Amino acid sequence: MNRSLSPIDVRDQSYSTEAELQQVRDAAHALTLQGELRTLDPKWLLIDEGFTLAREHETESLFAIGNGYIGNRGSLAEGSALSAPATFVAGVFEQPNTPGSVPELMVLPDWTGVRIWVDHQPLSMQHGDVLEHRRILDFRHGMLWREWRHRDPEGRITRILAFRLASLADRHLLVHSVTLTPENYSSVIHFESSMEASAGAVSLLAPEWKVRRDSARPNVLPLALRVPGRDTIVAFGLTSQMVHSHRSPGCRTMDIEPGRIMEHCEADLQAGAHCHLNRILSVFTSRDGSDPFDRSMEHLRQVVLKGTKSAVRAHTEAWEGRWQSADIQVEGDDSLQRALRFAGYHLISAANPDDSRVSIGARTLSGPGYKGHIFWDTETYIVPFFIFTHPPSARALLEYRYHTLEAARRKADSAGFRGAMYPWESADTGDETTPKAIIAPNGEIIRVPNGELEIHITADIAYAVWQYWQDTGDDDFFVSFGAEIMLESARFWASRGATESDGFYHIRHVIGPDEYHEDVDDDAYTNLMARGNLRQGATTAELLKERWPDRWEELRTRLLFHQDEVNTWRKLAHSMFIPFESKSLLYEQFAGYFKKEPIDLKRYEPRSAAMDTILGHDRIQKTDVVKQADVVLATFLLWNELSPEVRAANFRYYEPRTGHGSSLSPSIHALMAARIGEMRCAEKYLKQAAEIDLGNNMGNAAGGVHAAALGGLWQAVVFGFAGLTTLADGVSIAPQGLPAWKRLSFPLQWRGRTLRVHIEQDVVGVDTSGEEPLRLRLESGSEIVAEPGHEYIAKKTEAGWEPWQMARSSSKGAL
Repeated sequence: MNRSLSPIDVRDQSYSTEAELQQVRDAAHALTLQGELRTLDPKWLLIDEGFTLAREHETESLFAIGNGYIGNRGSLAEGSALSAPATFVAGVFEQPNTPGSVPELMVLPDWTGVRIWVDHQPLSMQHGDVLEHRRILDFRHGMLWREWRHRDPEGRITRILAFRLASLADRHLLVHSVTLTPENYSSVIHFESSMEASAGAVSLLAPEWKVRRDSARPNVLPLALRVPGRDTIVAFGLTSQMVHSHRSPGCRTMDIEPGRIMEHCEADLQAGAHCHLNRILSVFTSRDGSDPFDRSMEHLRQVVLKGTKSAVRAHTEAWEGRWQSADIQVEGDDSLQRALRFAGYHLISAANPDDSRVSIGARTLSGPGYKGHIFWDTETYIVPFFIFTHPPSARALLEYRYHTLEAARRKADSAGFRGAMYPWESADTGDETTPKAIIAPNGEIIRVPNGELEIHITADIAYAVWQYWQDTGDDDFFVSFGAEIMLESARFWASRGATESDGFYHIRHVIGPDEYHEDVDDDAYTNLMARGNLRQGATTAELLKERWPDRWEELRTRLLFHQDEVNTWRKLAHSMFIPFESKSLLYEQFAGYFKKEPIDLKRYEPRSAAMDTILGHDRIQKTDVVKQADVVLATFLLWNELSPEVRAANFRYYEPRTGHGSSLSPSIHALMAARIGEMRCAEKYLKQAAEIDLGNNMGNAAGGVHAAALGGLWQAVVFGFAGLTTLADGVSIAPQGLPAWKRLSFPLQWRGRTLRVHIEQDVVGVDTSGEEPLRLRLESGSEIVAEPGHEYIAKKTEAGWEPWQMARSSSKGAL
């Protein structure tokens, strides 16, 4: 039943509180603020000119805003026929009440809806002429802008300038500002702003949907909902203020009905006058602590007291700070420069260093793809970006795996194994959420065995834990969280395989990263990674006994470890069956792979569908077509364990057999091609990786941006073209730039030091800061112990790289 609150006539209202006066000041200064915030450098902007209805869902994903706590798709405020507005909060999953369903990231009420009427005529792109329209994503400041200039059927021209943001400085805060200017007419303008649930997303009928009006805060509208299938409460506090030039503030009324809150504002505007509508939203959930309702209200009160302008400035300053430690600069390739900043923007937007009980889903908080589930993508493709640009975010992502360790133990136990067996897909609880079946693009119903067989994720997580500790020196994390993961994952691998009559330890019935081939034996990637996990698990036990005996005693007692078990891990690692041919230097991807039907992928080019769609699910398993980087990925991850000849042989063998049916594939191929000097190939794959989302190469960007592809692009440039590898006491660089690049530079954090690397065609420079020296190595073998606060330069001549030289001292210790 609808019920309307009595109108709040702001024109007749005296501003009795400082908060209300501050709101008016903020609105009155909106244009000044907007002008100060605009970024003009096109390399920091993603611009969508015009409006293409068929691409709207894709555009909404690309232009999403977020801060790791909350994400909002870049939908039009007034909506459209194909609009899919959505707001997501990390960790808020609903459980549909249908047989066989799995948890999915909940689509929360849309808070961005603003519709406008000019003299009772709706302002719509479907009526009249669109004179100008563009959406602008400002990577540098983390803001989504919209410019719209429209002529309605009556000839009236209206200009709209709007922005929205999810604050990086205050992760519970969202801001939406709209400025309207009637260019050639005077009229009454009616605004209708709303907050409503997406159709079918959730039932918001009482008592599930609660609305409260606080008499002490007359301009604040609070509401809350309970997540279906969970006990989670999500609470919102919303306030808005409308002010226009030359006149008093406009009139505001509110309508409330189940599932929707609507505000109506009116203003009588003269031609050329500006009208500003500022909306501020505070979001808390019961995951954040008790009484999220009151917390959202108090938080909103504090924001209003400080003013919108202050909140926006804090947000932009936070983004500036993050870019100082994350921005890759490429001079000579504007398209790649934009793609790298697009990647950095969405990765930073996806992580929350303050919440270690959530992780980054395959499509971040930019869309509903994969139901928001977390895969191996996070540890293998995304965590490295944060290790070297923002270690607290990397730590939080890995702590999520610690907090879900008990669920991994339950999965292992239910499958008849020991230790921790991590789920292929996970959500809020860490339990397995992989669906049992899916419908393929061609309509075929396909069973999904990945939840039982794609077990390499357990080793991938352990690998990421070990690399984080090695590259940050974060002993507190390792002792408190990482060590237990290392031990329990090693225990799993010791129970998952079996030592057979040939004396080797075999792991059978698995799926490797190449998901085109299911239920295979002795998958090279899985066995290589499991071997490393067993070795590192044994090393972990030894380190704990030596350096942290109290923690070792606690874990040994609680987890019932014995020295014999740890000794067994080393024996199993030594006897692990690795399918390797010494003559060809090739790893056989799995037992029997070399006997598969050869397919010439060039015969299928150009193709607009993945090879499993073209050949069919059953047929492709009989061929040698590889879905994505598999053995190639293993050679990168285990780089220091392999000879240059083995690396090159495996890349050259598997690259022409890989169909790149996953967005994860091109970046790793670009990285590996650059490292082995196949620069034309590297350039081709780098371009593909950069266009996964921006060119919608996979055809499914509507479901959200591809987080792993974004992290992979960063790795391709830093680990591939710059050739960065880490050492026990420093870093090594092996640059392989492209001819068009005039300069490549990027910041880097390693064990408490900050480095700024810059690479030109014949020069490499590294600026260092921190408290301790580190070793710098070049591919030529040239090394130097770099003292903090200095820049070191190496030049390349016809004879090769010259030794490092100290170029200058720097008071800042960095460029």
